[in-house]
Amino acid sequence: MGTVIMAISLNMFLEPNMIAPGGVSGFGIVIQKVTNGFLKVYVTNLLINVPLFIIGVVTLGKAFGAKTLYATLTLSFFIRVLPKNIATTNLLLASIFGGLLIGMGIGMVFKFGGTTGGTDLAGAILHKYIPSLSIAKLMMVIDFMVVVFAGLVDQKLDTALYSTIALYILVKVIDEIMEGLSYSKAFLIISEKPEEIGEAILKEIDRGATILKGKGMYTGLDRDALLCVVNRAVITKLKELIHKLDNRAFVMLTDIHEVLGEGFKKINSN
Repeated sequence: MGTVIMAISLNMFLEPNMIAPGGVSGFGIVIQKVTNGFLKVYVTNLLINVPLFIIGVVTLGKAFGAKTLYATLTLSFFIRVLPKNIATTNLLLASIFGGLLIGMGIGMVFKFGGTTGGTDLAGAILHKYIPSLSIAKLMMVIDFMVVVFAGLVDQKLDTALYSTIALYILVKVIDEIMEGLSYSKAFLIISEKPEEIGEAILKEIDRGATILKGKGMYTGLDRDALLCVVNRAVITKLKELIHKLDNRAFVMLTDIHEVLGEGFKKINSN
């Protein structure tokens, strides 16, 4: 499903508008332009990714597994067979929604243990020979080179700028999918009534809480702090509960992208 979404993005938004948001697929869009359509995106994807996969296995071992090869082959297949209807000729809309869709697709592939080859695999290979640079930085360098190349080939600064927008969006979307979209809240509650508040959380909110031992730097007194993670539906209720029991309590809230364990998402191998 992830490679299907990627193919839709490439066929309907990115490739028709010459938007190349990094990666081998983006490079394939540029090569298709250079060769006047002779080398299609799906062909370039195979020509680059299959050798990269082989080099990766030889250089880095078999850690990438069958899922990477499967994703590489299915992406080329779906780019080839899915229709190439242009969704919009508006470059801003194409870069936004193209980046959104391809980020969703890549994120799904990553989430379930595969990769689509491309810059992540190339970055891992280069990192073995240039350990001073992280894989993430090497990926950024490669993606940026593709974006610049797209602008030079199309002889338009706009092409590089819109490609940069798409690249930024796809990276953000991948992060959201990998980290989770739940956005639960973690409450850290420092109060003189931790036991009372903890009991109320258990009974009225139906959530657990953990007491953390601490010490105030200013007062030098030992203080118990409560840590509690809740979903968005009960945030206001918990705030009101804390205020009712101790209106002098010190409360910190922070976003939690993903929570695994009892009462939340189950831990699995994916």
